[in-house]
Amino acid sequence: MREELLDSGTPEAVVDDAVLILSELLSNAYRHARPIGVSDCVRAAWGRTSDGGVSVSVTDGGGPTRPRPSNPSVTARGGRGLSIITSLARDWGVRDDRGGRGHGQRHSHGGVTVWAVVAPSEKDAFASSMRFDLSELEGLEDFG
Repeated sequence: MREELLDSGTPEAVVDDAVLILSELLSNAYRHARPIGVSDCVRAAWGRTSDGGVSVSVTDGGGPTRPRPSNPSVTARGGRGLSIITSLARDWGVRDDRGGRGHGQRHSHGGVTVWAVVAPSEKDAFASSMRFDLSELEGLEDFG
């Protein structure tokens, strides 16, 4: 994913956040969910958004509860993944791919997708908003 996104011109800071999010989502799927169907797999997907950000998603077979951020104790060995995602992503959510069920309810063996969107880097957004034509500036020749 890193190589593909960098090759597409995605800023490194955005790629770093997307890679960390993918790692967290895959770790959560491995730890808390079932594989998908008979193929015993988990699917990961990513792509560029129209504004230059990155969308990342992981689909698994679901688990006994819906993913949600928690507040682990300082000494807890886990439980920080979705909080990390919340701090890095512009938005994230959970989609039950075989009909939605309420928070905390058991899921069917259908897929559950957790997705996140990383915003384009603020530096790039600022730079693109500041584009102007130097020929339009009056008095520029006075600085030559």
